[in-house]
Parts: sequence; C-alpha cells; structure tokens
Amino acid sequence: MVKNPGMSRSQYLPDIDRVSVLAGMITLAYILTRFINVPVRELALQLPGIYLEVQINVNTLVGVLVAGLTAAGANWIYHDHPDLKSRGDGVHRPFPYLILPSLTALLIGFPLNQLPFGVNWWLGMAGGVLVLVLVLIGEFISIGSEDVRQPLAAAGLTAVSFALYLVLATSLRTGGTRLFLALPGLTLGAWMVSLRVLHLRLHGQWLVYESAMIAFIVSQFVAAFYYWPVTPVAFGVLVLGPSYALTSLFIGLIEEKPLRQALSEPAVAILVAIGVAIWAS
Repeated sequence: MVKNPGMSRSQYLPDIDRVSVLAGMITLAYILTRFINVPVRELALQLPGIYLEVQINVNTLVGVLVAGLTAAGANWIYHDHPDLKSRGDGVHRPFPYLILPSLTALLIGFPLNQLPFGVNWWLGMAGGVLVLVLVLIGEFISIGSEDVRQPLAAAGLTAVSFALYLVLATSLRTGGTRLFLALPGLTLGAWMVSLRVLHLRLHGQWLVYESAMIAFIVSQFVAAFYYWPVTPVAFGVLVLGPSYALTSLFIGLIEEKPLRQALSEPAVAILVAIGVAIWAS
C-alpha cells in the first residue's frame, strides 16, 4: 500500500506493484489470444420449435478466465485496505468492490476481438488496460468512507459503469449475437451495473432486489429494440437510457426526494437517449 509517514487514512492508495502485476497479467492474457488457436466448440440443443446453438472459442474462454483473475487480483489488492480491516461484519467484505473491475476486464476483450491485429488493436489494448487500472484505484478509494476523494471516485466509477454497459450492448449487437444469448448477458450486465451504482450513490446500501427489478425492466427494452433496424450504437443508447433512468429514479425515491425532482433526471436521460439514438441511426 502506497503511503508516506504521517499519512492519514483518507490518503491511502493501492499498492502499485500489485496493480501493475494484475494489469500485466490481463494484458498478457489478451495478447496470447492472438497466438493461440483453439478449435471452436459448438453446444447445440434442439427444443420444440427452436434450435439453440452456442459457439465456445478461445475468446470466450479467455474472457471468463480474465474476469475471474481480475476478481481474485482485486480482492488481493483491496484486502489490506485499513477500512476493510476495521470492519468485522461480512457486509463490508471486498465483494462489492470486485464487480466493476471484473466487468471492465471482461469487456476489454469485446471490442478487441472485433479489431484486426495492428496499431488500432494495440491502442485499444492500452486504453482498456488504462481504464482497468483507473477503476482499480477508484474502487480502492471508494472503500474509505472518510476519504475526501470518495465522492469524485464514486462519480467516476458511476460514469465508467454505464459506459461499460454501452460497450456491452453495442458489441453484442455488432457481433450479431442472437437474442437468446444477448438477452441474458445484457440483463445480467444491467443488474451488475445498477447494483454497483446504487451501492456507490447510496453510501453502501446493498440493494439486490431493487437492482434486479431494474435489470428485469431493462431486459424488456432489450427484447423490444434488439431487432430494430438501427445501428449498434443507437441500440446501445436505447438500452442505456432506461438503465440510467431507472437507477436514477430508484435513488431519488430511496432518498425521499420530491417526486418532481426524482422524475426530472430520469426524464432528461430518456430524452437524451432518444435524441442520440436518432442522430446515430
């Protein structure tokens, strides 16, 4: 852990060596996917009236392994945070702070898998790893309830959370993923993002059921918009808008804001999403 003599608890930063090791391992894992040739496996299931087929390739395997590796590495990094050590109950274990780093590491591979191996791929790789490092640092800062940098870290992590969901939605649509695979992925993604954002914005409240309700409603928009004749970016924005609006609405209601104030931000989010989707189509 990086600190100076006399440093207060509000000034802790994660151990740079641990962050570097984890970032290096994630980078190496994605680089190796370009040189490893693993036969594509197909899992098929015939149901009455529908034929389901799932392809498992090296990108799928590496993505899952990288997400698990990042969760383990983030737990290793956050385990020494003094605020976690001082809290004895299980609610304040590192788990909430592992969601966003794992999702970031997983989604780095989505655009990389669609880029040819070259300068753009390396730039995308560098940008993705940089975002991952910033997320790891931001999550470490957000653990400290008395850290003066916590509000700024929470705002940055909230923005990254919704940006990652946009990347997920856009990448699945760009890759031509069938709805029966895209729908569970986007529903789970909406649940994870809303769960983390609610935890950040409501100062540590663990709202599992509320975030599940948000994910279920968002899944209805996913099913409705998925085959619309719009661009992948427009589809991503159309899905992101309700996700952000519902999360903001729940925050306003839980904080007992006046109804007009609680509805204003979600309404603006929906209008902006529709406008951007029309412009991007």
